[in-house]
Amino acid sequence: MVHAKRWTLKKHFVGNPTKSDFELKTAELPPLKDGEVLLEALFLSVDPYMRVASKKLNEGDTMMGQQVARVVESKNSALPKGTIVVAFSGWTTHSISDGNDLEKLSTEWPDAVPLSLALGTVGMTGLTAYFGLLEICDAKGGETVMVNAAAGAVGSVVGQIAKLKGCKVVGAVGSDEKVAYLEKLGFDVAFNYKTVKSLEETLKKASPDGYDCYFDNVGGEFSNIVIPQMKTFGKIAICGAISTYNRTGLLPPGPPPEVIIYQQLRMEGFLVTRWQGDARQKALKDLLKWVLAGKIQYHEYITEGFENMPAAFMGMLKGDNLGKTIVKA
Repeated sequence: MVHAKRWTLKKHFVGNPTKSDFELKTAELPPLKDGEVLLEALFLSVDPYMRVASKKLNEGDTMMGQQVARVVESKNSALPKGTIVVAFSGWTTHSISDGNDLEKLSTEWPDAVPLSLALGTVGMTGLTAYFGLLEICDAKGGETVMVNAAAGAVGSVVGQIAKLKGCKVVGAVGSDEKVAYLEKLGFDVAFNYKTVKSLEETLKKASPDGYDCYFDNVGGEFSNIVIPQMKTFGKIAICGAISTYNRTGLLPPGPPPEVIIYQQLRMEGFLVTRWQGDARQKALKDLLKWVLAGKIQYHEYITEGFENMPAAFMGMLKGDNLGKTIVKA
C-alpha cells in the first residue's frame, strides 16, 4: 500500500504565487495492473513555464512538471525495478505509469554526473538553450549573442554553447553574485541590469555594432531596449517572458514595429517539444559530452524536501536561484 503526496493548485495565481495557492494532498494508490510501474520521485523540477501553464489547470489539479524517478515496483518487463526514468508526473512523490510517457535514462549515463542533470543541463532546459540558440537564432562563430536571465537554467547554457561556437556573448543578470558566475563561465560581458545607470548605454558599450542574436527569457521593457540594437537581419528567440508572468495590469507595449521592419528582424517563439527523435537524441548526446569535457559547467540550486516545492517555485520566480532549481524529494 503506497500513499502518494501531491501538491495541487488550490486556487489560480493572482500576481505573485503564495503558499496559500497550493494544497498538499495524500492519496492511496491502487495496485499495479499488468504493464504498469510504480514510480518514486528522486528529484523534481520547478520552472518558469509553470506559472503560465498553470492557467490551463483546474483548481484542485496536481501541479505539472518533470521529475527523475526510480521504478520501485514493476509489472512491465521493459521497465524492471530500479530503472531510472524521466517522467512528466507533476508535483507528486509517487505515481503509476504504463511506461509510454517515460524516458529511460541512458545506460551510458556516467556515475560522475548527477541524475538531477536530466532535468536541467542534460534535459529540458539544456535542450531549450541548444535548439533556441542553434536552430532559432542559427548562431554562428563571430556573431554577437545577447542573453538575459543569463545565470538561470537556460541562459547559462545558452551563453556557454555560444562561446563553444565562437560567438561573443553578453549576459544580463540581477545580482553581482550572478555577474561573477557569468565571468567564471567565460561570458565576454556580464552586467547587473538592476544597478546599471542606463540599460541602453550598457548594451551599446558591450557591443557598439549591435547584436546578431537575442535569446530572450525576460520580455517586457527589457526587450524593448534590446531590439532596437539588433543588427540588420538579426534573429530573436522568444523563449520566455518571466518579467511579465506575475503582472496583474496591462502588459507593456511591444517593440517599435518600424525597428523590426527596417532592420528586417526575425522573431520566433518556440517550445522545446518541437524537436523530437534523432534531433533530440543528438542534442542530449552533445550536451552530455560537453558537460563531461568540462566545456559546459553547471550549477544546481537544490532545495531539500518535497514539502518545500511551493517555496522553491516561488523563489525561482523571484530569481533566488543560480542555475537550475531542483527539489530533492
